Amino acid sequence: MGMLYVVGLGPGDPAGMTAAADAALARAEVIVGYGSYIDLLDGRYPQAERVSTPMMREIERCRRALELACERDVVAMVCSGDAGVYGMAAPVLELSVDYPDVDIEVVPGVTAAMSGSAVLGAPLAHDFAVISLSDLLTPWEVIERRLEAAAWSDMCICLYNPRSKKRADYLARAAQIIGRHKVADTVCGWVRNIGRAGEEHGLTTLGELADLDADMFTTVFIGSAQTRVVAGRMVTPRGYRELADAVGVR
Repeated sequence: MGMLYVVGLGPGDPAGMTAAADAALARAEVIVGYGSYIDLLDGRYPQAERVSTPMMREIERCRRALELACERDVVAMVCSGDAGVYGMAAPVLELSVDYPDVDIEVVPGVTAAMSGSAVLGAPLAHDFAVISLSDLLTPWEVIERRLEAAAWSDMCICLYNPRSKKRADYLARAAQIIGRHKVADTVCGWVRNIGRAGEEHGLTTLGELADLDADMFTTVFIGSAQTRVVAGRMVTPRGYRELADAVGVR
């Protein structure tokens, strides 16, 4: 029986990879993944053969990893962030019924919501929702309903895939929907190329969000009514100070 690790690489820099992910890749005889993610491992894990497939070939990639796990002792399938958050864990597990002899372990990584939040400060310190604006696999009507519900509830919202060449107006459309329930000066933030060369970040407001120069490598954070800027950082209070004041603790 072969072992297939489904590994989240984190934001990209080796320093952002979990120890568990590093240990799994160090054991692997073969590492399978999208070419750009394989490139993130350049110079590391020399014991492992590399197998890559182009973008939009996810099912083929997962099936290849499972087939290799039938032939080898240890195989790793890699993706960015966390394998279970918009990653390869779900399709691998869906296909696994055809490969009963393969043992599968999902190895967690640091998703963009977490790594981007750390760059900005603490925008996700209270309840939040993560929503992808990509309608490649989810109809836009469904995305709209999710945006509306999250905005109505006044949770902080983290947006993945905010804009692409084919979806140039999606971030503006999302901002308009969210603006039905949040005021224009709601604190927002963005991070581009999290944990990689050329990382950039900044703060803005919901009213200005439609004009943000975002791309597929940008993660956008929309605050709640309580979110504020503290010493240049985006912070959503959890309520500890209010609790301390209520009980007289200083």
